[in-house]
Formats: sequence, structure tokens, C-alpha cells
Amino acid sequence: MRGWNHVEDANLYDAAVANAVRGVSEEFECEYRVRHAGGDWIWVHSRGKVTQRDGAGRALRMTGTSTNVTKRKEAEERAEYLATRDPLTGLPNRVLLHDRLEQGIVNAARHGGGFAFMFIDLDRFKTINDSLGHDVGDELLKRVAARLVSCTRATDTVARLGGDEFAVILENLRDTDDEGAQQVADKMISAMGAPMLIGSQHLNTSCSIGISLFPADGKDSATLMKHADVAMYFAKEKGRNNYQFFSTEMNLRAQERLSIENYLRLALRRNELVLHYQPRIRMSDGALTGMEALVRWSHPRRGLLPPAKFIDVAEDSGLIVPIGEWVLARACQQARDWQGAFGKDFRISVNLSVGQVADGERLFRAIGGAVRAAGIDPSRLELGITESILMQNLEEKAQLLNRLGALGVGFSIDDFGTGYSSLSYLKTLPVDAIKIDSSFVRDIGREANDEAIVRAIIAMAHSLGLSVIAEGVETESQFKCLKALDCDEFQGFYASPALPPAEFQRRFAS
Repeated sequence: MRGWNHVEDANLYDAAVANAVRGVSEEFECEYRVRHAGGDWIWVHSRGKVTQRDGAGRALRMTGTSTNVTKRKEAEERAEYLATRDPLTGLPNRVLLHDRLEQGIVNAARHGGGFAFMFIDLDRFKTINDSLGHDVGDELLKRVAARLVSCTRATDTVARLGGDEFAVILENLRDTDDEGAQQVADKMISAMGAPMLIGSQHLNTSCSIGISLFPADGKDSATLMKHADVAMYFAKEKGRNNYQFFSTEMNLRAQERLSIENYLRLALRRNELVLHYQPRIRMSDGALTGMEALVRWSHPRRGLLPPAKFIDVAEDSGLIVPIGEWVLARACQQARDWQGAFGKDFRISVNLSVGQVADGERLFRAIGGAVRAAGIDPSRLELGITESILMQNLEEKAQLLNRLGALGVGFSIDDFGTGYSSLSYLKTLPVDAIKIDSSFVRDIGREANDEAIVRAIIAMAHSLGLSVIAEGVETESQFKCLKALDCDEFQGFYASPALPPAEFQRRFAS
């Protein structure tokens, strides 16, 4: 067989036969690769035994068979590959990652070195996946995988853990080397920043990265992965699109975040959520035109918590959908209760989250159910949707808004001006008003650019028959400037902060 054996299987057959001949074992069995006459390598399974020996014990006769088992071996190799690889990207999966992480720990401990473990999560991937469909989402994940691989060395491991979560093992670093990991993380952040053309869509994405170091941040795989995960969530809290190295202080933050999530689940069942209302005032005469419902959490130990303390946790945990549905139902009930105090010419505005808009059918049922249960005219309810949410798959969102508009509810576009500065897309939508983002209001009267932007927005909106509401008005100078620019309505601390229902009624009921 010499000369025909594959280099990795050299002498397997000869050694097996020799053992049988020498009497080490009467039978032999082995599998090996040989060169086929056509030039390809095939797998052969050979088995045999010595059937006759002479008086001195020397082998005289041997019988056996050789079978082509190439298809079976290929099937086994394919099964092994699928067991350790992510089927979408071809990257190592969680199983293979864990094996390589364990081996990395053994090697680093033996040689006194170190390595870095990186946990990577795409920012707002769910929005893209829900808005543009799973085919686009899958293609995006494959592009992301390729970019991550391009930022690492051949000796490193890039794995997909599932969903939009990836992990990287950076081998052969010094035991406290964060500089090498920092360089790779910088490359990844930069690589993710370049737009991706998928179909007809130019998509922009970013990632948040958490990094733990062996052995400084953990001496076993579970601890390293946990600490990198904690650091990744801290990166998201820092505004996303950045990386963070693990620190012991992060553990305390992670425990607090988990505590908030657990208590928030209970808060829904215990009716600890409450709504406060911020008035919307007409600029021309100071009349009340409506109010915006803003959720608060009456925490049993920490008191009244504003949304900034728990909304991010709600979004990440998926609790934002049931919370949003509770807000809709409670706001509609309040609208019914206030009809006698405020008359019928007012609207309660409720903001929609990306999680609610992603499931259009559920949102449609929730809104219809809330209006019917409260027994109010649908026109009393206004739904606020941010410009950034709206522009993710605009055609699909337009269908949803038009369907909801047929119920009779109104719409406003929140945070206008922060993403898309064109009003042309509004021509096909049942929108009644736009809200100028508070970032433009803050410096109006002092920043010429902000004033020019606000003036242009108001002029274009009025040309389309839309009302304009300024958010975050806090001073008299801001109010006067906006009134001079012909802004229709405003809300903010200059009129009033958000108030509990009873106090709101005392202050603003006619």
C-alpha cells in the first residue's frame, strides 16, 4: 500500500497487518485513505485475520476484505461539522467555542500566558430583523461574521452563539494584555460602521463588545464568559457602539440590572406602574389641547422611578410590550374618566415602542381592545411613533399606520429632525402632527442653525397641513422664539412637568 496512502494515514494498514502476522492479534481492522485510479482520495475499511500458521507460528495464510466507505466517512464528517458549526455563518458554534475556550485555559496556564474573551452583540438587530424580514437579517449576520473574521488572526476563534450574539477568543496574549484586545475591538467597531448593501437596502449597524482577560478576570470558562457578558451590557448602557473591559464594579451594576428586571416582572402583576400626564399647550392662546401619558414605576423600596431607570431593561428583556399594552389600556380609561372634566376636544398621546411596532398584528389588537374596553371615541387617542422606528421598512410601517388610522386614532411623529429631515414620506401616512425634538429646542434663540432647522420644519409641516409641537420647552425665551416661528403647540417644564392624574385635573381642568 505504500505510495498510495494519504500522508495522515501513512502505514496504518501495514502496521495493522504486521501486528496480525506477528501474532499480536489474530485479527486486524483499520480505516485509511488511498489514492483512487481517478486521482481522488477514497476511504477504505479493511479487516482480516491469519487463518494458517506453520509449526513455528509463522503466518502462512491470511484472508480479509477491503470496502470503500467514502460515503459513510463523508456523512460522519458532515455530521461532526454540523454538530460544531453554526449552519448560517459556518463559524464555530457554542459547543466548539467552549472546547476551544477550555483548551485555551489549559495552554495559557501551562505556559504562563493569557488570552482575551470577547462577547459581541449587534445593536438593535431585532429592529432590522423584525422590520425587514428574516432573510435580510440572516444576510446581515453573514456579512457581520465575515467582518469579524477579517479583524482577527487565523489562530483566533470567532464563533456565533446564536441570534445576533458572537464571541471571540484572542489567543497568545500576555496575562494582563488589554492592548492587543483593544486594537482588535477598535477594528471591529470600525468594520461594523461601514454600510452594508443588502438587496436594495443600505443598512447600518454597530456592535457592543464586552471583554474579559484570562487569568485576571476569571480562571474558568464560565466565569470568563459571564464577565465578558456583563461588560457587554455595560457597553450598551454607555450608548452602544463601543467596547468595555470587565471590572469588579460592573458586577454590582449587573446584579442591580437583574434585580430591576425581576422586580419589573412583579410590578406588572402588582399594579405598581402608574401614569403621569404632561400637558400640551396651544401657543396662540395657552389653551390645553391634550396630554402625553408617561409611565412611572412606584417601586416599593426605591420610590417613584422615572422611565430612564427601567425602560432600557424593559426593552432588552421584552417586557416593553406588555408594559406598552398596559399604558395603552390605562390611558384610554383615563380619557374616558376625563371626558366630563375636559370635554371631548382633547387627546391623550401614548408613545409606541419598537417592540410593539415590530408585531403589527398584536399592536392592532391591543389598540382596538383598549379603545373598545374604555368606550371612548378612537379620535381621543393619539399614538406617537419615533422617526427612526418609522423609517425601518417604511412601506410596512405605512400599511400598519393606515390600518390603525382606519380605526380613527391619530398619529404624531416624535423626535422629528434627528434622523430624516424630509417630510415627503408623510404624504402617504395618516399623520396629524410632528414633534420637534428637544435637542433643537434647547439652544433655539442662541444657535442660528437650530433656529433655521426649526423654521424649515414648521414651514414644510404647515404646507402639508400638519400641526407642529415643540418638545422640551423649559424657558420663556424658548417659548417666545417658537411662537414667533409660528409653532402650533408645545410641551415641557415651561408649562408643567408630568403630573399624577388628580393633580393634573386640579391644575388644568376648566
